[in-house]
Amino acid sequence: MTTSVLRALGAALLDLLLPGACGGCAALGPGWCTACGAGLVPSWPALPGGPPVVAVGRYHGPLRTALLAYKERGRRDLAAPLARLLAGALHSGVLPAVTPPAGWWLVPAPSRSAAARVRGGDHVERLCRHLARGDPRLRVAPALTLGRRARDSVGLDAAARAANLEGQLRVRVAELPPAGGAVLLVDDVVTTGATLRACRAALAREGRHVTAGVVLADATRGRDQGIPDWASK
Repeated sequence: MTTSVLRALGAALLDLLLPGACGGCAALGPGWCTACGAGLVPSWPALPGGPPVVAVGRYHGPLRTALLAYKERGRRDLAAPLARLLAGALHSGVLPAVTPPAGWWLVPAPSRSAAARVRGGDHVERLCRHLARGDPRLRVAPALTLGRRARDSVGLDAAARAANLEGQLRVRVAELPPAGGAVLLVDDVVTTGATLRACRAALAREGRHVTAGVVLADATRGRDQGIPDWASK
């Protein structure tokens, strides 16, 4: 039995053992408790050269704890409550009342294949699948992939992150949203914006326009720009 299979089995076992604790504070109960949710304040990081972005909250406290538990510690049961948080951010002004004819399409920012194997699958795509199940207007288009030479971006500055993605971000044409579809990029954390910029550029080269990005946590160092005009329409 391979190491990746053993890790996947271990993650599945944790799903069975730990679903009764809040991912943010470990209190017994649902995966995300009311108290942890009460402290969330949506963030609108400004990313020059990137798409408009809304984040569920800043990357600290219970949100950071829950995200790390989901992403790195096998708490896949947190996918559903974290997706609900993303849905709240989407409905804070990103999705208008009228759905475009070609629909709304969620494009997950890609993970390194090695990391996805360790985590039992692509954690961002899993969030997108939960989002789409909760809202019939949304569909998922896993159109972006990373080459094998892309490395972990933790600790890299903006320039290094951009260089890390150059030539490694690829488009699966068969998975692209239809022309004219409204595209929403989805990621777990925005730090420098390099990933969202690169994803937006890759999709633009294929004639797909990114309407906005939605992320769980804002780890940027810049100031929150406040609710922008595009989100109030």
